[in-house]
Amino acid sequence: LSGEAEALTRKAVELALAGDVTALRLCLERILPAQRGRTLEFDIPTLRSSNDIVAAAAGLVAAAGAGEVTADEALTVARILEVHRRAIETQELEERLTALEQDVGRIE
Repeated sequence: LSGEAEALTRKAVELALAGDVTALRLCLERILPAQRGRTLEFDIPTLRSSNDIVAAAAGLVAAAGAGEVTADEALTVARILEVHRRAIETQELEERLTALEQDVGRIE
C-alpha cells in the first residue's frame, strides 16, 4: 500500500459519491468522528478546599440520582474531583510543611 494512500482515498470518495453505503460510512466517519461525550451542565461550587470537594460530590450524586447525568458521566466527573482533591491536599501539605520549617528556624 506504500504510496497508494491518495489513490485509495480518492477511490473511497468516488464510491461514496456513487452511493456505496459502506464507502460513504467510511468517509463520514473520517470527516465527523463519533462524539465521545457531551457537555455536562450542573452546578459545582468553586473548589478551594476539601469541604468544597465534598459539596461538589454531593451535587454530583444528586445530579446522577435525578437522571441529569449518567453513571458513567458521574464517574468521570468524580475522577476529576479526586484529582482536584489531591491537588488541594498537596498544596495544603506544602503550606503546613513550610510553616513548620519556618517555626523550627525561629526556634534554633
